[in-house]
Amino acid sequence: MQPNPKRLIDIIGIQFPLIGFYDTPEPAAFEPLVSPESGRHICVFAFFDHWLKGKTLHVTRDSYGCGGAGRYWCGVEPRSREEMITFLVDTEGLRSSREIMGKWLDEGGHYGMLYDHLCIGPLRSERYHELKTVTFYINPDQLGMFMLGAYYHHAPGDPDPVSAPFGSGCMQVVPGTEKADYPRAVVGATDIAMRQFLPPDILAFTVNKPMFKQLCDLDERSFLYKPFWKTLTKARKSHG
Repeated sequence: MQPNPKRLIDIIGIQFPLIGFYDTPEPAAFEPLVSPESGRHICVFAFFDHWLKGKTLHVTRDSYGCGGAGRYWCGVEPRSREEMITFLVDTEGLRSSREIMGKWLDEGGHYGMLYDHLCIGPLRSERYHELKTVTFYINPDQLGMFMLGAYYHHAPGDPDPVSAPFGSGCMQVVPGTEKADYPRAVVGATDIAMRQFLPPDILAFTVNKPMFKQLCDLDERSFLYKPFWKTLTKARKSHG
């Protein structure tokens, strides 16, 4: 059963819908759907406004939007390894050398589709069994709250629950943490190529299912109900 995020949403004041990444054999269950036009290059985050309207992005190996999503989400190689390195290093300048970028590409892996359909859009509690990650789109103050929530049960020596890995926006949606059986989260939307589709003060916090449950289970003993957040909220309101 899907945990209930309502208390978390209400207290922190999250304004955007929670976005789930689903690997499913039944895309019709996620209607209304919107899909990238086959063969047309378009960032999957160009569909952010569709998510706000309750629509779900439907991605397949034949229709994936951009090369990054095709490669990482669907295992499709739209460019050769050398072409990809040339684009990322020589055209975009994202690494200091072709060698370093090549190593990153070789070790990055792929998500690994279970079915033929990926659906990214507002949460569907009835499809919780197909959910891989949940992404919260939040401002920096709210990110601070989520960091507290991620570390709430963390003890010295435990695996670090949060990371901020280099990668495309779509890589940060399923960054490998979805395979962990303990709470994990990633700070995302740090890819400047996709940020044009988000409001300027918004970042992403993507969590796996164990972390989603941990956050939803925060109760009255936690920081959610204590003075720090109330003081910060009051300060923001007083400054307009």
